[in-house]
Amino acid sequence: MLTQEQNDALTRSSAGTPGGTLLRSYWQPIALSKELPEGGAPVSVDVMGEELVLFRDDQGRLGLLDRHCCHRGTDLSFGRLEDGGLRCLYHGWLYDVTGCCLEQPAEPKNSTFKSKVRQRAYPVIERGGAFFAYMGEGEPPEFPNYDFLSYPEEHLHAAKVLVECNFLQANEGNYDPAHVGFLHKTFESDRKPGLKFGYLHRVGVSETDVAEIEPEETPRLETEVTDFGLRIFQIRSGGAGRKYVRVTIFGMPNFSVIAGPQGGDGHIGIWHVPIDDYTHWRWHFALRRDAPLDATSRLRRNPGEYESEFKLKRNAANRYLQDRSTMNETYTGMGNNFNSHDAFATGSQGAIQDRTREHLATTDVALAAARRLMLKAIDDVKAGNVPQGVLRDADANDYRLLCSFDVLADENIPNTDLVHIIAERAAVTAG
Repeated sequence: MLTQEQNDALTRSSAGTPGGTLLRSYWQPIALSKELPEGGAPVSVDVMGEELVLFRDDQGRLGLLDRHCCHRGTDLSFGRLEDGGLRCLYHGWLYDVTGCCLEQPAEPKNSTFKSKVRQRAYPVIERGGAFFAYMGEGEPPEFPNYDFLSYPEEHLHAAKVLVECNFLQANEGNYDPAHVGFLHKTFESDRKPGLKFGYLHRVGVSETDVAEIEPEETPRLETEVTDFGLRIFQIRSGGAGRKYVRVTIFGMPNFSVIAGPQGGDGHIGIWHVPIDDYTHWRWHFALRRDAPLDATSRLRRNPGEYESEFKLKRNAANRYLQDRSTMNETYTGMGNNFNSHDAFATGSQGAIQDRTREHLATTDVALAAARRLMLKAIDDVKAGNVPQGVLRDADANDYRLLCSFDVLADENIPNTDLVHIIAERAAVTAG
């Protein structure tokens, strides 16, 4: 249970708030690469309560500016891409990618006023099929070398979906192991939610050993603080002398890494980035290391579950289209789409979950630990210190141990050793 002050600190994201200042200390995804192709029109971006415009100038340089011209507030996303920048349609003021005003054609020819105004601008970089922005103070930190943003394009898939609730409660669902066996449960005999996601590593056991895993067994949970956030171990019996371990990552301050259904050896990086305090984008970066993603893996599953490319069909207004007559097929009666299930579970908590009224249980150990890390990071930023997960040393930009996976292992192998073993295998796969 949190105090109201703590809940506000963790959930409010606008400029100047404690949580907003923390989020702005990190690179955040803001748009998919396909939304701004070479030669494409400027793109409106709403993030953390700010209205921005993303564009490529006529030389291909990326810019991210305040969307409203600092002259009279006209929307620059309608502007002209010419003469080395983005030109406002109202009076012709021209801005470059750094926010410098290059021209004010309606001003007197000898005017120096253009040198006295500047459009707010943020650094932006393209990685892994998306654009990322740094919206904090000072020089941006190193861009993290996450493998799910670094492999060749054919091994990656980037996507996003609109979620109508605060970002924090949705991100917390990613490292909440207890919900998977219920919310995503299906009564199809060949599916075991939470356990049958695809590739199962084996360490200290043979390929022929059967993984005798009971999906509804309560796992033993262990957490480990890391440079990038928190590592969560879910441990179940895997049969005589064996254990099944699922490793999930909470990354500071608003992303997660989970083993996922992309097929083969890989995992999925997930960001929850506020549009405002009440809505956000869920970003999804899938990686398959051992082979390119095939066409089926790249296509959205259950396309009938989506109203449009980035919006789910099920929502609070239509009560998530729950069909109770199908509750003998799926646990929720809301179809098989995990995104829809999660949208219901987190959205129905309220636009911003009131954590002063909750009662955390044994399986919420990771949530509590992650919140403590975030609150400490907020205090670090206030004190002028570098918060956990912000990287300022290029030589330390090594995230091989940031990995999520499922493994059947000899029960005597320490869990931390399993992380190093799987990371070494991934390095071999990467070449």
